[in-house]
Amino acid sequence: MKVTNYQGAVIDPHSKGLGLVPGNRIQLTDVARLEWNLLREDVSLPAAVLYADRIEHNLQWMQAFVTQYAVKLAPHGKTTMAPQLFRRQIEGGAWGITLATAHQVRAAWHGGITRVLMANQLVGRCNMALIAELLSDPDFEFFCLVDSAEGVTQLGEFFSAARKPLQVLLELGVPGGRNGVRDDAQRDAVLAALARYPGVLQLAGIELYEGVLKEEHEIRAFLRHAVATMRLLASTGRFARTPAILSGAGSAWYDVVAEEFAPAAAAGQIEVVLRPGCYLTHDIGIYRQAQSDIFARNPVAQKMGQGLLPALHLWAYVQSIPEAGRAIIALGKRDAAFDAGLPQPARHYRPGDTAPREIAASEGWEVSSMMDQHAYLKIPAEANLKVGDMLAFDISHPCLTFDKWRQLLMVDSSYNVTEVIETFF
Repeated sequence: MKVTNYQGAVIDPHSKGLGLVPGNRIQLTDVARLEWNLLREDVSLPAAVLYADRIEHNLQWMQAFVTQYAVKLAPHGKTTMAPQLFRRQIEGGAWGITLATAHQVRAAWHGGITRVLMANQLVGRCNMALIAELLSDPDFEFFCLVDSAEGVTQLGEFFSAARKPLQVLLELGVPGGRNGVRDDAQRDAVLAALARYPGVLQLAGIELYEGVLKEEHEIRAFLRHAVATMRLLASTGRFARTPAILSGAGSAWYDVVAEEFAPAAAAGQIEVVLRPGCYLTHDIGIYRQAQSDIFARNPVAQKMGQGLLPALHLWAYVQSIPEAGRAIIALGKRDAAFDAGLPQPARHYRPGDTAPREIAASEGWEVSSMMDQHAYLKIPAEANLKVGDMLAFDISHPCLTFDKWRQLLMVDSSYNVTEVIETFF
């Protein structure tokens, strides 16, 4: 895999959650030689910590799942926006990476990613210019979405002038949902607009996002409509790519999408691409619940043993215990997602102890609220907690936690820092 010289190839010593960085030329992947250890307090807290063994488990689990259905995986990179993690996903068998904006696509290309599905419309001259520049790389394969004749016209005029072909996917939508054509008339208007730019705008397949719907029967009906539309367009020779792409699936309903789409790929003329992203780190909130639902309804997942594991913790110090039953933690809204539930205490470590201990939910420790840099932690009266103790917190919603960190720490089973992971939000 080609890896270009992208911005941030060295550790930025000014970021939070790092140890002391001698000089300014330490490579992100060379941090192990600094011999930082989280429990030895070589790292400034709060810090965002990824567990290498759990990341690897989650990579293998999801790749094994899609392999069972003989479909492809293009994980949504907006979750982490970390090209180093994108490369792990590609090396683990992913077909490509999904992204949402031209900026994200450029960051991925600079990080060595050579196939991107931008699950969004490409709108605006500068955004188009960014993509056109990347398309000068003959090894780079790119797709974006179209759902209006006007959007097609703007793309067609720009890429005709740039003399660059552009692969597009027709996006299907539902009333009241997000993007996507709502009916046959809108679909046909888009197809007619595409026909005005032969050789420039190349229809490569169909895309949808089922997560705007909440009920399984509605989702299955939407997916079946997509399969029927795919077959209709294929029968009339509309697709410029063989195999044509049929893509869907966020992190909550990927099993249902696999069940409905996989048969369409069996004949070999359709390439089904699933796009879950949050599986890489998972969480103990909304995606743990989603995974539980998947295990309840999907026989393939049920046979795969241990499911996804939470692989991201936020570590922080106890900085004050001002009154009985309350501790103030040096962690806040600047560090953790709070849109889908507050962080939950998971591990407790007192510097000098042999190892952290797990905090059971039954102990009654609970974050009740957060401010920018403080978390209010309810603790039982008998809790053995002191100022200077270290706590690890589970999170709910990895996407909005990652985007609060420019650099995260990858650690091994002994809490040695093996790599610094850089993000590009």
